[in-house]
Amino acid sequence: MNLSTLSVGLGVLIAIPQIFGLLKPAEFAAKARRFPRSVPVGYLLMGIGTIWFLRNLRAESISDFEDYKKLMLFAFGSIGVLTCVFVKDFLAVRGLSVVLLLTGKLMLDTARWNESEWRLVIATLAYVWIISAIWFTVSPWRLRDIILWSTASEKRIKVGSGLRLALALFVIVLGLTVF
Repeated sequence: MNLSTLSVGLGVLIAIPQIFGLLKPAEFAAKARRFPRSVPVGYLLMGIGTIWFLRNLRAESISDFEDYKKLMLFAFGSIGVLTCVFVKDFLAVRGLSVVLLLTGKLMLDTARWNESEWRLVIATLAYVWIISAIWFTVSPWRLRDIILWSTASEKRIKVGSGLRLALALFVIVLGLTVF
């Protein structure tokens, strides 16, 4: 995947919920507040994260661990499934964290070889997501608190959605013009 395609894709994925937040702030707030403890969304995100991680692990050439690769694939796959069984509290936040970590890796790997200095926008966004994912993995209730604060009023929802939409559009423009 090239950086242009990745930027446009990320921009669209970021923009869609923000447009919903600007058009229907009350519904956006209700859905956002339910997110941290949503078990079905947690299953989906943890499933995506587990499969994506296993795919990355399978593609890695780890010569020192080649003899253990099948065992590692089984163990990490089991961890993903067992997390869904035994750690249902804030499962959606944990699943989101796994997906953000893997997305950050993809963003950094893709941006690494682009010669434009604008690649640093994507790299910075990746590091913000990685740090956030680590923080939310350790203390998932923090995302709940951030969501509650940011959806406390219609004005906060619209300002937050507007700022994130501006970032999304900027990333899309970079993907279409610079990368």
